[in-house]
Amino acid sequence: MLYWLTELSDGGDFFNLFRYITFRSGGAFMTALIFGFLFGRPLINVLRRKQGKGQPIRDDGPEGHFVKAGTPTMGGLLIVGALLTSTLLWARLDNPFVWLVLFVTMAFGLIGFADDYAKVSKQNTAGVPGKVRLLLGFVISGIAGFWATMYHPEALQYQLALPVFKDTLINLSFFFIPFAMIVIVGSANAVNLTDGLDGLAIMPVMIASGTLGVIAYAVGRVDFTEYLDVHYVPGTGEILIFVAGLIGGGLGFLWYNAPPAAVFMGDTGSLALGGALGAIAVATKHEIVWAIVGGLFVVEALSVIIQVLYFKRTGKRVFLMAPIHHHYEKKGWAEPQIVIRFWIIALILAMIGLATLKVR
Repeated sequence: MLYWLTELSDGGDFFNLFRYITFRSGGAFMTALIFGFLFGRPLINVLRRKQGKGQPIRDDGPEGHFVKAGTPTMGGLLIVGALLTSTLLWARLDNPFVWLVLFVTMAFGLIGFADDYAKVSKQNTAGVPGKVRLLLGFVISGIAGFWATMYHPEALQYQLALPVFKDTLINLSFFFIPFAMIVIVGSANAVNLTDGLDGLAIMPVMIASGTLGVIAYAVGRVDFTEYLDVHYVPGTGEILIFVAGLIGGGLGFLWYNAPPAAVFMGDTGSLALGGALGAIAVATKHEIVWAIVGGLFVVEALSVIIQVLYFKRTGKRVFLMAPIHHHYEKKGWAEPQIVIRFWIIALILAMIGLATLKVR
């Protein structure tokens, strides 16, 4: 919205700053951060008052989690509210990729909100049936995949781009849409599974989003794409503003989610943020790089899949408990120890992902 102030510029004054994505990204970050600090405590108070007993705790979960009973959930509203406000203020609203990412974020956030509401109102961990969540997620992702394809350059439409090898494209034809659906839905649910300890999910989400934001900015500039030898996707640079808002809002949320958490992100936040990251990967043609950058989320999801399949087949468990962060809890690791080590892993994977931007 504030980009329109450039119409008041003569090319060399203050208003000219609003032309620059980097300047507006800084504004988005600060706006979201201030939003988080201003509305964090009031939101927590409202959630605590409305939810009463807070998020229900699994009976079969780690014993240390029972002390968290009564902690309110739906804290993702703070992050989503912050990034939505900052993006609408600072991004160019004529950019289709901005609206694509916002659409996925808000739609998955609504699914998560319905799930959280069902849990706290009925005081059980069931929530919205999994099949319903998946169906809605695939519908949203299908729309997003088609949307992204329509705004990709003709040479990249329906193509799967490989990291490092710019000249190698795999034509998925119509199957690109189902592929994009899997990327976005898988991303949303992987982040959701990771959100099991205080502060565990939000920092890796910020690290991953920052990495994807750098990639989005790079592939949206023709000079950078030539230097880094990656595909040029016009318009994706504006996604950096959304990412800046996400990081600012995430930091504001982490202030209250740091152990011991005053509020949980809930599915409202984890599904919204996971879906957003998947959508950014599809928009920037970096789906495979996202699997590297988001490797922590991939491992968390795989640990659940492996556990379920192996148990059904043998009646035995591979892990003491899934997702894998609970396995380490059962092994006696302290919660802060798990969280910080997983943060370190997320940072290492982000660096590996950035390394795929091949410099000539």
